[in-house]
Amino acid sequence: MAKVIIDAGHGGKEPGAIYGDRKEKDDTLRLALAVGEILKQNGVDVAFTRTEDVYNSPFEKAQTANREGGDFLISIHRNASPEPNQYSGVESLVFDRSGKKVELAENINRELAEAGYRNLGIKERPGLVILRRSQMPAVLVEVGFLNTDTDNVLFDRDFEGIAEAIAKGVLETLREDTKVQEVKWEDAQAKGNEPAFETMISGERNWNTDDRNRGVKWMESGNQTGTMNHMAGEDMRMMPERTDSRRREPEDQSWQMQCGCCTQERLYRVQTGAFRNREYAQEMLEKLLSEGFPSFLLLEDRLYKVQVGAYRMLDNAVRMEKSLRDAGYATFITT
Repeated sequence: MAKVIIDAGHGGKEPGAIYGDRKEKDDTLRLALAVGEILKQNGVDVAFTRTEDVYNSPFEKAQTANREGGDFLISIHRNASPEPNQYSGVESLVFDRSGKKVELAENINRELAEAGYRNLGIKERPGLVILRRSQMPAVLVEVGFLNTDTDNVLFDRDFEGIAEAIAKGVLETLREDTKVQEVKWEDAQAKGNEPAFETMISGERNWNTDDRNRGVKWMESGNQTGTMNHMAGEDMRMMPERTDSRRREPEDQSWQMQCGCCTQERLYRVQTGAFRNREYAQEMLEKLLSEGFPSFLLLEDRLYKVQVGAYRMLDNAVRMEKSLRDAGYATFITT
């Protein structure tokens, strides 16, 4: 039986976007439960990261999803723009454009467009913790803009149809996934001398035929591609870490800036935290990256230090520090 993990965005002390009396956390929970019920009625095993108004960090939600296991993770959110009624439509966010998660995002977007939303497409967001930390193909769906009146009218007027659209996109993806599994298994049986493991579906799944009596056993390998050898010789202090159950591989490092340990010249950096526990530092790092700050992690004096930028001019560091403080971070400038 297929299994899907559904996350209702935000919750508890974290309301998400707010527009008048409307809060994102309420809309997402209501919609997540409705989608889950439809999937259950169609024979899908469903687990939720929350079923009531409670707060769990994105990292904790990803951990919950990983413990539950599953074929896919869908995180339901609602978008917001700087000004009311500025934008309209639905978009889906993925860790990268590879594997089954892209097909899932496309299917959900298409069905929501059929339900009346403008399809704004798919965007890569590798800095989002729930996408980065999940060990299964994951999609974050932004179901219209919370501060756009026409999107809210559609959300309220055709709520059941919107829930059905998301569920239909999931079911279509599961059906396609099952077809691929059946074909691969039939091919393996025909060969008669299949290997222990064979890569399939863009590296996201491997099938294990060691136990013929139990059929195909699936092993999730996360949302990344590449090889472990690519890490050889790299300075791990300067890389955001993403782990899964089978391997640890590099991220796209195009966001990185040089720091003081990579150059001889004096550079100014803005520090936002120092932790003995790496997971706490990693969570802050990923939050900063998701908000667009050029951040990195440095292990120094047995502390994991989260820092932003590397500037030759002190004035530039001061401007970055102001931006960080405006965003709610406690900071100081270091070299």
